[in-house]
Amino acid sequence: MSSFATLLFAFYACYSIIQWSPAGAANILAVQTVSGKSHWNVMRAVLQALTDHGHNLTVFTPFTEGHRDGYTEVDVSELMVPILGVNATFIIQNFGSMRKMMPKMMSYTRASCDIIYGHPRMVEILDGAATSKFDLVITEPMGSECVAYVATVLSVPMVYVVPLPVVTYLERSLTGHIPNPAVSGHAMSHLGTLKTFAERFSNVALTVYCSTLKWYAELRDRQADPRPYDAVDLARPSMIFINSHFTIEPARPLTPNVVQIGGIHLTPPNPIPKDILEFIDDAPHGVIFLSFGSMILMSSLPETVQLAFYSALARVPQKVLWKYEGEMKDKPNNVMTRKWFPQRDILLHPNVKLFISHGGISGVYESLDAGVPVLGFPFYNDQPRNIDNLVNAGMAIGMDLLSVTEDTLLTAILETVNNDRYQKNAKITSERFKDRPMSTAESVVYWTEYVIRHKGAPHLKSHALNLTWYQYFLVDVISTFLFIAFVVLFIISYSLKIIFKQIYTFFHSIKEKRE
Repeated sequence: MSSFATLLFAFYACYSIIQWSPAGAANILAVQTVSGKSHWNVMRAVLQALTDHGHNLTVFTPFTEGHRDGYTEVDVSELMVPILGVNATFIIQNFGSMRKMMPKMMSYTRASCDIIYGHPRMVEILDGAATSKFDLVITEPMGSECVAYVATVLSVPMVYVVPLPVVTYLERSLTGHIPNPAVSGHAMSHLGTLKTFAERFSNVALTVYCSTLKWYAELRDRQADPRPYDAVDLARPSMIFINSHFTIEPARPLTPNVVQIGGIHLTPPNPIPKDILEFIDDAPHGVIFLSFGSMILMSSLPETVQLAFYSALARVPQKVLWKYEGEMKDKPNNVMTRKWFPQRDILLHPNVKLFISHGGISGVYESLDAGVPVLGFPFYNDQPRNIDNLVNAGMAIGMDLLSVTEDTLLTAILETVNNDRYQKNAKITSERFKDRPMSTAESVVYWTEYVIRHKGAPHLKSHALNLTWYQYFLVDVISTFLFIAFVVLFIISYSLKIIFKQIYTFFHSIKEKRE
């Protein structure tokens, strides 16, 4: 090989190394503030996309998976116990109403902040004693902005990962804007799309009520137990990755720093375990899959509800895969139970005809991606709204869990399975869901690096963040208009009064002269 060729080869080798070297990788601090598995699935997918692209992450998480290249864990599982297998009755009683749920969400987030900020590793980072210097903070807001304290102290840009499809109660503080309550259902509403006056009226009332609850709960917590993050002006997010998608989420205006990443947790399917696969393949009428997610214990449902499911599913011609944690006595011949099923892989099997679900957004996107109709039994939070969005898409039926009976459940199952309308709409919605200009992972990487490149990208933030509540709602402008209108009307009224008085005086004087 000639010396010129050798030099040319060396040049290209060096160029390639420079191009692909991780030396320019960002150091990112990620903090998982909620110990729910579904929340972690979204955050995990975001972090995976960034590590796959060569960035270095330090992650505070209760869900440990072990260190890997570019990924260093800080285990907080002993302090933030993962929320798995919760009693269904407890969920309904404590989180079934907004009056109970909003204060609990606020208190839970603040408690999580206290745990994270009290961790020795985080204390080192906040005190500046840590050797690692970070370029960005990624975290999840649940009900309180205390999660922004890390980015505030470190003076670095911040990205929020929101695992819910909509967070109406936080959007004013995150983006500067409040969603129009006449257009989009509140996060805690049972409706996604508002069609009647009564629905719009109740949604407005719900929005005001929820905002009042949040404000009061936050004020109460700050006064009862003040924390360092209560005494500072907390940073605003440069970017918000929200787990929504316009396929089923009602269209509405979003600020430029809000990016939809609905379905980012979806991974390529794995082979289904042999015994489950044989059960599915040997089902001439198809398969129904029943799961209420990782958080809720199906076996803890009221006995009347369990009996309704047991009796109805024993009568259907389909085979049933039932995620059930306990021992089921006299299990029907067409039913297979497991404490855990590979849900994603099962839903993608062409023989699955129906997904009976609680409406968690992760399962919603898995059913969307697979094009499988849904029979929904929502519990709380965003779940009723998620199911309503699927109903509006024509691919689901929603039911009330506590009032379900054997006959109503059987009727709904047979309607969803036998009516081709649900299957066709599910396929149409699935095609729309998967039709994207780039993958969610690519979108996350691009916008995260955009924020870093442009020093927090302040130009993406709405000026509404700089406005007080009375400025945002134009109270000052409206008051000025009313004042001007009052002054003008007063002047007109006073002028007319003087004119009429002069006219009266004039004619009265003429009358006196004639007399």
